[in-house]
Amino acid sequence: MASLAFPSIAKKVVVQDGTTYGYAVVAPAAADKPVFLLLHGYPSSSYDWRNQIRTLSAAGYGIIVPDLLGYGDTDAPGGVGAYRFKTMSQHMVDILDSEGVSGCIAVGHDWGCGLLSRLVTYIPDRLIGVVFLSLGREINGYETHGYWLWHGTEEAVQDCETHPASVFNLLYPADPEDWKRYFAPVDKAAEYVRTGQLAPLPSWFSLDEYTMRDRILQMNGYRGPLNWYKAAMQGLNLPDEREISEVDKECRVPTLLVVSDQDYVLLADAQSENTKKWAKDLRIEILDCGHWIQLERPDKLQGLLEEFAAEIGNGTS
Repeated sequence: MASLAFPSIAKKVVVQDGTTYGYAVVAPAAADKPVFLLLHGYPSSSYDWRNQIRTLSAAGYGIIVPDLLGYGDTDAPGGVGAYRFKTMSQHMVDILDSEGVSGCIAVGHDWGCGLLSRLVTYIPDRLIGVVFLSLGREINGYETHGYWLWHGTEEAVQDCETHPASVFNLLYPADPEDWKRYFAPVDKAAEYVRTGQLAPLPSWFSLDEYTMRDRILQMNGYRGPLNWYKAAMQGLNLPDEREISEVDKECRVPTLLVVSDQDYVLLADAQSENTKKWAKDLRIEILDCGHWIQLERPDKLQGLLEEFAAEIGNGTS
C-alpha cells in the first residue's frame, strides 16, 4: 500500500475505465536516467519493492510502483472478469501517461511477470527493456503448481483471511525447501494454512516489515489477489490472446531474466530454457536465493538493474 508504506511519494490516479490505482512515484534525477516500472506479485503490494524504491531513486532513476489490481490503495473488484491482462495492461498505459512517461524499463516479479509478458505484447512501444524476476516461461519436472487448485476455490479466500500468519509463513519461508513439502503438492498448501501452522520469520524479513505487510494485506483481503488465479484458470484471457499473432507473441525488446536456484516452484532451468524461445535479446542471471529475489538479494539485484539500464541506453521520460 503506497500511501501507508511510502506516504511522501504516494499518489492515486483514476484510469480511463474508472478504476483507482495507488502507486509510489519518484521522477528521474536527470534526463539520461530511465524510469523503472515495478510490478509486484502474489500476495504482495508496492511494499515488496521497498529496497528498490530506495536504491533506484538514490541512484537517480525514476520509479513508478503501483499497487496492482486487488491490492493496497488500488481498487479490488470482487468480480473475476476485471482481472484480464489486456485490461490491466491498459491501466499501466494510463499510469505512464498520467506521469508523462513515454518509455520505461518494466520489472515484474511472480504474477507481475504475467502482466509484464502481456505488456510486451500489447504495448511494446512503451518499453525500452524488460526484467523478469523468478518467472519466465516454464515446464516442470515434478509437481509444482498443486496450490492452484486451492487458490481457485471460494474457500481459499476465507482460509487466507482466517489464518494470515500461516499464509505468510507458507509463502515467505525461512527454508526455501518448505515449498517442496508444503506449497507445491496438491492439497498441502490448504492443509498448512487451515491448520494454522507457523514458522520463524526469514532472516531477510524483519518483524516491523512483517507488521507493515500484514496491515497492507488486511485492507482488501485476499479476494482480489486470488482473482488473478481464478481469471487464469477460467480462461478469461484466451479471447484476447487468440487475436495475438505469432510474431507479436515474441519479446523484441532487451530482456533480463533473473532466477534463483532455491525457488522450488519456478525452477531456474525451466524458466531459462523456455524464455530463450520467446525473448530474442536475452540475458540470464541465476542467483543463490529463494523466490523473493528483490527481498533476499537486493544489493545484487540493484547491480543487475543498473547494468541492464546502462546496456540498453536511455529511455524518454
